[in-house]
Amino acid sequence: MRKLMGLWVLFVVGFVSKCVDGFEYFNLTELRFESFYGVSASDGNNRLTVGLTLIQVCLDGTLPGYHFHRGYDSGANSWLIQLEGGGWCNAIRSCVYRKTTRRGSSTYMEKQIPFTGILSNKAEENPDFFNWSRVKVRYCDGASFAGDSEDKAAQLEFRGQRIWSAAMEDLMSRGMSNADQALLSGCSAGGLASILTEK
Repeated sequence: MRKLMGLWVLFVVGFVSKCVDGFEYFNLTELRFESFYGVSASDGNNRLTVGLTLIQVCLDGTLPGYHFHRGYDSGANSWLIQLEGGGWCNAIRSCVYRKTTRRGSSTYMEKQIPFTGILSNKAEENPDFFNWSRVKVRYCDGASFAGDSEDKAAQLEFRGQRIWSAAMEDLMSRGMSNADQALLSGCSAGGLASILTEK
């Protein structure tokens, strides 16, 4: 029984170590949005590209933001908010590194991104939401829009809750307060954030 328990502990430690190495690898191989998703803001195939609106503060103190495309016709009063994902920084070292990437600083974020998939404005690609007001909230706090603290020594701002609140407040002033229906979605850390958010 002890031998079996020892093997089990070894397996768990190995698995956790592999996961931690994976997070570090993800940070060390930060990809541009375009290369990760296989699309470009300058694609010639008429993709909808949407500009960046800046709000609150990222890990490095720069202003985070979101991309917004207003709905029309039958979707004018319907809203889809997608929270961007991208893992967590799980130690000061990884957070300090992360603030030199688009996942920790708006300095490195693309100012325009293509809206594809669930954010597309093409009915054949996105029949349910193509004409809704669609928003992608960029992720740069390292903790699923959940923190509200700082580490002065490392010059890190963990302001995810403030980013979320500022985005919602700004979008309410842009017409979301009149929405008939709204859908909150997310991917990875953004998916977790869509569950954790209170408002």
